[in-house]
Amino acid sequence: MKDIRPTLMLFIAFTLLLGGAYPLVVTGIAQLAFPSQADGSFIADAAGVSVGSRLIGQPFTGAKYFWPRPSATDGFPYNPMASGGSNAGPTNPDYLKTVAQRVRALRESGATRTLPAELVQASASGLDPEISPQGAAIQAERVARARGMKAADLERLITKHTQGRQLGFIGEPRVNVLELNLALDTMK
Repeated sequence: MKDIRPTLMLFIAFTLLLGGAYPLVVTGIAQLAFPSQADGSFIADAAGVSVGSRLIGQPFTGAKYFWPRPSATDGFPYNPMASGGSNAGPTNPDYLKTVAQRVRALRESGATRTLPAELVQASASGLDPEISPQGAAIQAERVARARGMKAADLERLITKHTQGRQLGFIGEPRVNVLELNLALDTMK
């Protein structure tokens, strides 16, 4: 019985410290130092309305938009509450069927060049907001046709929205599909 009181006091103290004070301090520092990131890295459209996050892909399926990397999340595409890949291996018949359907859809849309893997395979998170510049360039002809634009104008837009390697040497160049599509909608 003599151990119950100190145990309860430590439980209450650590709950207040680690469950209340620490999260408040870290949140406050994040809001001061990195306000956009702390709030979710939201992207606004031309009217100033938040339309998504830089960190989570969005489902674009229309011919007049660039398509993102496929999502493997449960419930609906790019569901942040169900982040995760399909866990299907490269010899799984269902997985192969899904990839074949994605390849067929891209070929039917007019893509003739070699398709980068990110256009037909979902990522481990199922939420990737970015594709390679090559993945965007393959889609430029379809988007140009659907919008009555020149493909060269879209290729310039892709180049403008291509982000380089992080710190100059980490990762690969990439294009955020939501930002690219929002810029596309503002073009006249």
